[in-house]
Amino acid sequence: MVALPGVDPSWSTFTDVPSTSGADTPGTAHRWHYLDNGAGRDGEPVRGTLLCVHGNPTFSYLWRDYLAAGLAAGWRVVAVDQLDMGYSARTGVFRRLADRITDLEDFVAAVGLEGPLVTVGHDWGGVVSLGYANRNRESLVGMILTNTAIHQDPARPIPALLRLALARGVHGPGTRTTSTFLDVTLALARPRLEAEVRRAYKNPYHGIAARHGIANFVSDIPVGPGHPSHPALTAVAEGIRSITVPVLMMWGPRDPIFSDPYLEDLARRLPHADIHRFEGAGHLVQEDADTAATAFQWLEARSVGLDAPVAPTHRRAEGGGYTPLGQRITELAAGPDGTSTAVAEMTADAAPRTLSWRALEDDIAAVAAGLTARGLGPGSRVSLLVPPGVDLTVLIYACLRIGAVIVVADAGLGARGLSRAVRGAAPDVVIGIERALFAARVFGWPGRRISAAPLSAARRSALKVDASLDELRRTPTTSLGPPAGDAHPDADAAILFTSGSTGPAKGVVYTHRQLSAMRDAVERTLHLAPGTALVAGFAPFALLGPALGATSVTPDMDVTAPRTLTARALADAAAAIAADVVFASPAALRNVLGTSDDLPASGRAALGRVRLLLSAGAPIPVPLLEAVQDLLPAATLHTPYGMTESLLVADVDLAGIRAAAAATSAGTEGSGNGVCVGRPVHGARIAIAPLDATGTPGPDVSTTPGVTGEILVSAPHVKDRYFRLWKTQQLSAGTAPWHRTGDVGHLDAEGRLWVEGRLAHVISSPAGVITPVGPEQALEQLDGVRLAAVVGVGPTGNQAVVAVLEVERAGRRPRLAEEALTRDARIAARELGTELAAVIVVPRLPVDIRHNAKIDRTRVARWSARFLAGGRVGSL
Repeated sequence: MVALPGVDPSWSTFTDVPSTSGADTPGTAHRWHYLDNGAGRDGEPVRGTLLCVHGNPTFSYLWRDYLAAGLAAGWRVVAVDQLDMGYSARTGVFRRLADRITDLEDFVAAVGLEGPLVTVGHDWGGVVSLGYANRNRESLVGMILTNTAIHQDPARPIPALLRLALARGVHGPGTRTTSTFLDVTLALARPRLEAEVRRAYKNPYHGIAARHGIANFVSDIPVGPGHPSHPALTAVAEGIRSITVPVLMMWGPRDPIFSDPYLEDLARRLPHADIHRFEGAGHLVQEDADTAATAFQWLEARSVGLDAPVAPTHRRAEGGGYTPLGQRITELAAGPDGTSTAVAEMTADAAPRTLSWRALEDDIAAVAAGLTARGLGPGSRVSLLVPPGVDLTVLIYACLRIGAVIVVADAGLGARGLSRAVRGAAPDVVIGIERALFAARVFGWPGRRISAAPLSAARRSALKVDASLDELRRTPTTSLGPPAGDAHPDADAAILFTSGSTGPAKGVVYTHRQLSAMRDAVERTLHLAPGTALVAGFAPFALLGPALGATSVTPDMDVTAPRTLTARALADAAAAIAADVVFASPAALRNVLGTSDDLPASGRAALGRVRLLLSAGAPIPVPLLEAVQDLLPAATLHTPYGMTESLLVADVDLAGIRAAAAATSAGTEGSGNGVCVGRPVHGARIAIAPLDATGTPGPDVSTTPGVTGEILVSAPHVKDRYFRLWKTQQLSAGTAPWHRTGDVGHLDAEGRLWVEGRLAHVISSPAGVITPVGPEQALEQLDGVRLAAVVGVGPTGNQAVVAVLEVERAGRRPRLAEEALTRDARIAARELGTELAAVIVVPRLPVDIRHNAKIDRTRVARWSARFLAGGRVGSL
């Protein structure tokens, strides 16, 4: 028995195992140490056994959370110490990969483990567990993998840390003579391991003799075809392609050893696998994230194991016919309007660049041929880092036409966020402007590279560019085979990344059918039919405009920075196509109003012809809408509500907002707390998951007026799933067929939706649950207050409500508000049932202008706690 912190001592077990490995002489037996949670030992039924295999230089202690979680979930969990590792015997012989697979088979036979069996592996234990699974399929019901590798691409060097560990003069001292390799591995944990946990990992490896297994494991890394273990590794890598049992891969993307290319290789060999990438986690993903809970949740969801309940399958009702997203382009190109303008792109110093419907169709066909000639086709992922305009439009529809999956991430994520998104999507090719290709070179993004614009030979070489967009267009059609048919309606079509304003950006996967349903919802809700002329100051409409048959123009602006849209740029774009519809974010509209004084009469006339203005992305104050109405006097002003996961959920116009506000003031519609975003759009349904006393939504679904909770959406145009975020997808789709939005709000008696904030920002005070948007709006009506953030400080259930106000004359340093403002703020909040514990004034609140003026309330809450505790704080 071995005492290990956090491990029940009764789980520690030793047993002698006869060896059949070729590394040992016949008749040899070795003493194995393993951890066994004992489930089923007293005759109670279990669903099966998890066989957990560690890598180098850890041991069975790595799986301690799995043993505890397994008991509660009805699973036996057995975690081995491989021979020469942990507390198992030091055999005195060099054990190759093939030997270790045989060793594991010997152990399973000696202990009498029977199916249903799920193998679980990490690091080189992942390879050993896969080798066992490949050779013992009769009892295998599932496989779980964490950061590991099964194949080394000969075109890529092995990871730098492993190269260093293998280097002559470093290998012996680093892995055997000293504990350096072990220390470096443990230092990869994020956050740093607690002292007693580090000691537990190091205890089996005190002394040179105890570390021979670490050294030999490193030496056995198959660095090339000539390595003795390369045939065994290849046999496993090829053999697992035919394994069909459920597979879960849980990955720490910040692993400097087994990075995303190894995950991508495994995903291609096991295409049916579920994958979850734990952002922020690294090599020791079991220490960095709660992989155990995720593993048992997955086993339940996938109905793995004996007598496991069969998980219900929910299929989204398809409804209606399916029309490919780009079909209208082809139809208009062949019709009498083929020579009319389809897309236009404004520039600051040149005439608009335009394509007719016929020219657009021809360009799409040419680029599609170029992509096909370079080996891209159904399922290929293409990262598009090109600003909205003609080229992006052509690339989007060319990719969709050949069945490739477009990957779109906002440059507004910043270099680090964008890099995380692109690397996580693992594109086969990156097509981008020069700045994006430079980032691809610096950050080592995967995939071949194609430049959106021609580059000099020197620049191409430096950026490792294979081709340019113009070269795609000039691909000889004689080099191509027969054209591919339309993509399957339920095949993946796009991975669109969220804004990252509420955490790491998530990749949202849409199928072709769902993208087409999104087009249909926009068309039927907003009546955007062929003949519409649209100014697309909002990136998603670069995708949807041509699909609607609308003439689309991109104004001269940086779409990732809405504040760059000026009144003159908007008017010039509207004039270029005689636009009757404009879509722009609230932040863009603020700048349009701020720059409208010098707008010439012709510009005002162009805006005066607009019949419909759409703006979304953040709550829009009525005064802002009224000011916009003065600039676009003929326009109906709509503020649709949606998100990356469902572009349209609800819609309302200015008149509807006024009517809702009037009904609330008259007391006829119940609470008006929040922002009214209208009724569900075509094909959509909205419901509420009520909050409990801690602000947590439950499983119930309600449409009762006035009930506050998480907003649920069901529609044909809701996302298919999150890309390689299995756990996140389960949380969002756990109440089938509803998508959990993460927003909170309520429905009124007329079926209108009111948004009250984000679920993560709900305050649980002793007086009850408080949502932030309503009080913030009330506080922003006070004289001198520009913006307000209402946050909770303290433990859940006992949070104090704090208002942080951005005021016109705050000075440079944050401070408690003066008595008069504090009094007025408390009165305003009290009218909505909120008691403020403190009012703080600051010169500026942290606002994400790129993503439509969203306040970072989580940051404000952390800062407020430090400020009120008397700690040293900087500016927000």
